[in-house]
Amino acid sequence: MAKKKTLKIAFIGGGGIAGHHASLFSKYDDVEIIGMADVAPAARKHWAEAYDIPTYSDYSKMLRELKPPLVDVCTPNFLHYKPAMDAMQAGSHVFVEKPMAMNARECKAMVARSKKLRRKLVIGFQHRFEARVQFIKEAIAAGRFGKIMFTRVSYYRRRGIPNWGVFGRKELQGGGGLIDVGVHALEQAWYAIGRPKPVAVSGNAWTFIGDDPKKARDIKCIWPGWDTKTYNVDDLAVGQIRFADNSILTLEVSFAMHNQEEGFNYKIHGEKAGATLDPIKIYTDDYGHMVDVTPAYLPEVDIWDVKMRGVIDHILKGGPNLAPAEDGLMVQQMLDGIYQSAKVGKEVRVS
Repeated sequence: MAKKKTLKIAFIGGGGIAGHHASLFSKYDDVEIIGMADVAPAARKHWAEAYDIPTYSDYSKMLRELKPPLVDVCTPNFLHYKPAMDAMQAGSHVFVEKPMAMNARECKAMVARSKKLRRKLVIGFQHRFEARVQFIKEAIAAGRFGKIMFTRVSYYRRRGIPNWGVFGRKELQGGGGLIDVGVHALEQAWYAIGRPKPVAVSGNAWTFIGDDPKKARDIKCIWPGWDTKTYNVDDLAVGQIRFADNSILTLEVSFAMHNQEEGFNYKIHGEKAGATLDPIKIYTDDYGHMVDVTPAYLPEVDIWDVKMRGVIDHILKGGPNLAPAEDGLMVQQMLDGIYQSAKVGKEVRVS
């Protein structure tokens, strides 16, 4: 009987998201966690005890000694690029959390290295696997909507600035709500409408609550007392993306704003039909009437399970890459375009 193939994984970064990944990977009998590297002694101690594995303060040493087939990069955003590049150079395939990197330039270099060295590179997008998203995506792919003209995407927090981590520091995070939660909103809506190629972006971004000590101290909210001294990211960002097929997508994202509506949603408008994610409906004409189509049943999908199992099957068995690096690059180009347009005050081309 042939021995069962096992995917050996090492982690770079041992914080919260790494722990979540590890707990999910540990469920599978064809995965073995073999090492972890982190600069924090407490993280190394925890992982050594929890998983009975060697831990390292220097990930380069880990890559040399363990030669892991897959490296899971779970560092802060500003440290995605170099560990991913070094891991590919050392011979490993790479799974990196979202956003792919700090900017599109870094993303392009990651894609180029993965192709040159024939390394597999997977991005940590999971919301595209939700049943509602798949329902809309399949209807669009089948031609039910005809040509897509306009998509409006929003992710609002009325007062949801994280009071932990480095979410308020642009130099470490890359941006505010647009980078942290906007990336999820954008990628799943863009995926649903068929992943059109972006060609131009306009937008703006504002900071008007997050750097106000009185707001952080005096206004009751879910996460009060965030660090206003180092806060230099967007509270609210709005962008318009034009695609090669001449369709338009608008994106509105906030960490904090004066608004009743909260949460995530999108609306899609096509020539033959439209849709909303919440409530999940398709709007069209049928049998001489305007009709609303609601699925009678949608399966419960563990999007994290789909995400992690997809990584395993892609690396170990040659299955499809469910979140390829090219998707990460195009999403980052759109996000970069909003920030660049805000800086220069006009529409910018995507290149």
